[in-house]
Amino acid sequence: MGLAPVAPGTAGAALAVAIFVLLSLLASGGAALAALAALAAALFGAGVWAGGRLVAASGVEDDPRIVLDEVVGQLVALAPLLVAGWTPRAALSAWLPVVTGFVAFRVFDVWKPGPVRMADERIPGGLGVMVDDLAAGVLAALALGAGLALAGTLGGAEAA
Repeated sequence: MGLAPVAPGTAGAALAVAIFVLLSLLASGGAALAALAALAAALFGAGVWAGGRLVAASGVEDDPRIVLDEVVGQLVALAPLLVAGWTPRAALSAWLPVVTGFVAFRVFDVWKPGPVRMADERIPGGLGVMVDDLAAGVLAALALGAGLALAGTLGGAEAA
């Protein structure tokens, strides 16, 4: 993914959406949320280690070849869908919340508002590579969760 010729971060985020959908097919409810949290935590740890090694070797902070940070951030951004009871269905409308979560994460990741920018600028090495995307994922999750709550789908009600 990190070697994608165009938009490697977007390619990494798209991979995370595929992982999210697969996870939601394999588990549901609290089990899916726990699995997502465990996977995101493991990938975060691996990203801190690998990102730190690449930063040390190349001298480039947040090298575009690193996309594990986008994978983690995107997984976090989609977590409210599991709280809302989202499952993959054929209806096109069922995918709107996933697309919204994807776009929200990419906007926060690229725009880097407030805490995302602070993490990007102030935290060096592998931790810095991962934390700004984690912050973008948290902001996107809050936005998606608020949208789901306003739509009346947060907390297990059927999503449109």
